[in-house]
Amino acid sequence: MNDKLREKVKLIYHESPITKLERISSKYGVDIYIKRDDLTGMELSGNKVRKLEYVLKDAIDKGSEVIITAGAVQSNHARATAIACRKLGLEPHLLLRGKEPSNSTGNLLLDKIVNSRIDFLDASDFSNIEAYSESLINQYSEIGKKAYWIPIGASNGIGNLGYINAYNEIIAQTIKDKIDLTAIVCTVGSGGTYSGLVIGSACHAINIPVYGYSVGGSSEYFYNKCNQIITDTIDFMNCHKHLNLKLDISDAYQGQGYAIPYPEVIETIKEVALMEGIIFDPVYTGKAFHGLLSDIKLGKFTSKDKVLFIHTGGHFGLEPFENMF
Repeated sequence: MNDKLREKVKLIYHESPITKLERISSKYGVDIYIKRDDLTGMELSGNKVRKLEYVLKDAIDKGSEVIITAGAVQSNHARATAIACRKLGLEPHLLLRGKEPSNSTGNLLLDKIVNSRIDFLDASDFSNIEAYSESLINQYSEIGKKAYWIPIGASNGIGNLGYINAYNEIIAQTIKDKIDLTAIVCTVGSGGTYSGLVIGSACHAINIPVYGYSVGGSSEYFYNKCNQIITDTIDFMNCHKHLNLKLDISDAYQGQGYAIPYPEVIETIKEVALMEGIIFDPVYTGKAFHGLLSDIKLGKFTSKDKVLFIHTGGHFGLEPFENMF
């Protein structure tokens, strides 16, 4: 194991389980398993926690007191970051895209419960988010506080280690349970989860193809972004060996864009909830799982496959879409 994979704070206290979706598998004719990263903890549930274990370790090592990060008003990442900060004695400062709503629900409510400092930014300011964050870092420095910037989704070379580690966890679990996976499937929202799994597969003796489903952004955009994250990760790990990296990202099921669900996604969420008692969200997992089922119908995955879907959480973001159900 690369030493960098050991350098993290402890935010997850157990492996997330892998279970088979028995009734969905029977209906669609493909063995579909699910890794429950939505069960990484009540307040911190979801994929962001794996990344935060690494980036917050880096922040603490650098003497940071304030953590600045960004996302949408209902950002899972921003909420997880804010709560993780309080667990570690750090101050969260969130930069959220859009106007402050009249009612605080879901993730935003949790942001406020832990007393996050929140700036609501218009499209212009948010499009220059790194410059905005740099200005804040300078302002904190002037009052004697060291601030640390975490990019959207903690999707960078350091945060990416979280899903390299998750890949190793998946392999250990599936060997133990004698599951011969042929594919791993996940959402692609900021690129870190997918990129980490791809590197994990390339570095491991057991190479399982990783398929991503964009929830808002073209395949070309994410190929470029993920390649940059992968490059940053390899540099951070000081890994110079040749890696056979294969990216497969579909943008066919993103609909009209990020956080804009469509009827077929809602029906997929209802179907899985009814048949398996598992809840997906309309922004991330609902879209990606709809993409997976659609591609099964198109023959991309067949009865010979054993597919693992990564449940990345997102439950706190359900409430704003209540009228769609």
